[in-house]
Amino acid sequence: MEAAPRRAAIGYARGVAKVKTLFVCRSCGAVQSRWMGKCPDCGTWDSLDEETHDPSAAKDPQAALVSAWSELAEPKTGVSGDETTPSSAAARSIADLEESEENLPRSSTGIHEFDRVLGVSRDAAGTVTSGGIVSGSAVLVGGEPGIGKSTLLLQAASGLARRGTRVLYVTSEESASQVRQRAVRLGGASEKELFLLSDTNLARIVEQTRKVMPRVLVIDSIQMIYRSDIPAAPGSITQLRRCASELVYLAKKSGIAVVLVGHVTKDGQLAGPRLLEHLVDTVVSFEGDRYHAHRVVRCVKNRFGTTLEIGLFEMTGEGLKEAPESAGVMPLASGGSVEPRIGSVVAPIMSGSRCVLVEVQALTATGFLGAAKRKASGIDSNRLAMLIAVLEQHAGLRLADRDIFAQSVGGLKVAEPASDLALLLSIASAQMRQALDPRTCVVGEVGLGGEIRPAAQLEARLIEASRLGFTRILLAPGQRAPKNAKIELVAVKNVDRAIEQLG
Repeated sequence: MEAAPRRAAIGYARGVAKVKTLFVCRSCGAVQSRWMGKCPDCGTWDSLDEETHDPSAAKDPQAALVSAWSELAEPKTGVSGDETTPSSAAARSIADLEESEENLPRSSTGIHEFDRVLGVSRDAAGTVTSGGIVSGSAVLVGGEPGIGKSTLLLQAASGLARRGTRVLYVTSEESASQVRQRAVRLGGASEKELFLLSDTNLARIVEQTRKVMPRVLVIDSIQMIYRSDIPAAPGSITQLRRCASELVYLAKKSGIAVVLVGHVTKDGQLAGPRLLEHLVDTVVSFEGDRYHAHRVVRCVKNRFGTTLEIGLFEMTGEGLKEAPESAGVMPLASGGSVEPRIGSVVAPIMSGSRCVLVEVQALTATGFLGAAKRKASGIDSNRLAMLIAVLEQHAGLRLADRDIFAQSVGGLKVAEPASDLALLLSIASAQMRQALDPRTCVVGEVGLGGEIRPAAQLEARLIEASRLGFTRILLAPGQRAPKNAKIELVAVKNVDRAIEQLG
C-alpha cells in the first residue's frame, strides 16, 4: 500500500529541476562544467566566472506585456487553419512574403549621422526611403566613460518623441532629475512622448513598460540592471546575460525597439562575455578622445544594414552636433591650407557610402640603428612597417636609423589599403624634405614589389576631391575619371614614379 505513494514521491523528487553550477568565460562566452585556470576554447587565463543555472527559472517574464501589446494589433491567421496566431509565430514560404515586409519599418531619430549608422531602407530603384532604428530590434551602444553615449541617446530619444514616437528612457545610474537637467541643456525637456524612469530592477522596468507602451525603450546602462531572484550582483556575468537576453526577448515579441548602453573594458572591448554582442541585432561603437571635440560613431555589427558606415559628430556645449566633414580636410576655397607642407599628404578614404578626405602626416627624426622607433596614431602599425620596408627596398631611402612617426589628422582611424600611397609619400616627403603640391591628393594600394594598385569606388573619391577644391590626383594607371569630376588624373605605376611628384 505504501509502494505507490513512495513511487509518487520519488517521481516528484526526480521532477524537481536541479540547480547547476557552471563556469562561463568572460572573454569568449564558453561554458565549462568545472573551473579551470585557462579557458580551453580561447586560451585566456583566469577568465572563468561561476554562474548558477536554474532550469525552473526559464519562465516568460514579459508574458503580460506581450499579450497587452498583441491586443493593439490585428491577429493574423497562421498555417494551422482554424487557429489564429501572430504572423511571427507561423511558418510561411519565403515566396509568399509581401513586398512590404521586405523593408522593416524604421523610426528616424532626427540625427542624420546616427540614422546612417543604424541603417537605411531602400526601394526597388535603390533610393533611400527611410533610416533609423528598426522596430523590434535590439541595439547595443558601447564606449568609454564620458565620451557622450548618454548625450547621444537622449538627443535621439528627444528626436523620436518630437516625431510622435513614444520613448521610455530608463536610467540606472542617474536620477530622473539629473536626466531632465541634461535634457534642458539639449533642448528636449518639453517632449510629451518622452518618459523617464530611474530604476534598476528588471521586473519594475518591464511593468512600467507595460503601462507606458513605448515604441522605443532605452536602458542606460545594462550593467546596473538586475533580477532579484538571481543570487548575483548587478554587472556580473549571470545578471548581464540573463537581463540582456530577456530584454532582447521583449523586443522580438512585442515589437519594441530596445537600445542598451554597455560599458567597455580597459582595452576598449565591451564588458561581459562576447555572447552579449551575439544577442543583439546591432552593435554601435562610440570612438574618440574625451578631451577632443570630434566623435566617431561606428557600426560594428548590423543585421539590418551595412557595418561600414560611420557617423561624425562634434561635442559642443549644447550636446553632440552633426559634423559630416569634421574629421576630413576643409575645402580649399573655405579656409583650407594651400601652403606646401613637408610630410603631409591628403587621401580620399571610403567608409561605407561616405568618402572623407583625410590628411596623413609623417615625421622622421634621428634614431639609433637597431633601435629605431616606429609609432603610429590612427594608422595600422603593421602597415607602417611594411611601407617603410618598401621604401628602403624599392626607393633606396635609408630609414633603418630613423625614428618614424605617422598619424591621421582629425581622429579618424584609417585602415583602408587605398591609403597606402598617401602614407608612403608622407614618409618620403618627411625624409627628403620635399612637399607635395597642396592641391594634389593621392589614392592607391602599394604592393610588396613597389607597384601601385588601383582602388575601388574611384568615382566617389574623385567627385569628393573635386568638390573640396583639389585639381590633381595620383593613382594607379588604367583608371578613368567620370565626366562630372573636374580633376586631373596622374598615373604612377610604381613607388619611384610617385616619389618623383614630390617637390
